[in-house]
Amino acid sequence: MTAVTQLGYLGFEVSDLDAWEAFATNVLGLHASRRDDGAIVLRNDSRQARFFLTAGDADDLAVMGWQADDGDAVDAIADRLRAAGVEVAEAGPDVAAARCVERLIQFKDPAGLAVEVFCGAKQAAEAFASDHVRSGFVAENQGAGHLVISTRKQQESLTFYQEMLGFKLSDYIQCELYGYKVDIVFLHANERHHSLAFGGPQEKRIHHFLLQVGSMDDVGLAYDRALRARVPIAQTLGRHPNDKMFSFYAFTPSGFQFEYGWGGIEIDDDTWEPTTHDCVSEWGHHPPQLIGKRAKPR
Repeated sequence: MTAVTQLGYLGFEVSDLDAWEAFATNVLGLHASRRDDGAIVLRNDSRQARFFLTAGDADDLAVMGWQADDGDAVDAIADRLRAAGVEVAEAGPDVAAARCVERLIQFKDPAGLAVEVFCGAKQAAEAFASDHVRSGFVAENQGAGHLVISTRKQQESLTFYQEMLGFKLSDYIQCELYGYKVDIVFLHANERHHSLAFGGPQEKRIHHFLLQVGSMDDVGLAYDRALRARVPIAQTLGRHPNDKMFSFYAFTPSGFQFEYGWGGIEIDDDTWEPTTHDCVSEWGHHPPQLIGKRAKPR
């Protein structure tokens, strides 16, 4: 099956571009490659663009872009979507140029989220260098990172992303966490443990996106930067049982979360066996407001 190969880019509609630019560059360590009226483009590797910020009131995920190998692969995915009754639009050259790609198609997933599949991502003229992340980001062929989205139609979404876009199942996490039911499915498009995951309904379309760095120290330094910048911490440092990511979670200026991590495992499809985990974290990832208080057992 022709499948997408990585998370190419994410687009967010944000109400405070200035706050986002300062946060993205000074806390996350991304590079703002372009700022126009009402828009900012961010990099974390050799690509011209990995994140698009546009001015608006939503403060939420606006679009996710998935890369295909070439135009023939885009056509094959478009044909499969149309055969399944999904409305697909071919974006014009001006839209493709704004996304820094050669070509893209647009459609919506079962949850109503805007999705784009593209080919021909443009490379930047200058090598990527972060002012804060000495080890660099784990991106390039593994994609920008990962994201966890909200859906009221988990099984329908799982079928859609597997059968329409060619994602493969990584695993599940099913448990209770501080009184909340957790039921998340994780999917991969390449060796990254997951590029996409989705669980139950949330306040926003996106729960979080991940940035993975090349060293444990750079996670700790980002944690310090977040604290110094008074970025609200959502979950303290910890490690997940499925991808083994050492990470923390905090809030973006738009109110959804980001994960900043190191050490995620990679999947070999010849040997990988999906499983179901009964905890979100092997250790850590505690809400800081519960520190020093008697909490319910996890």
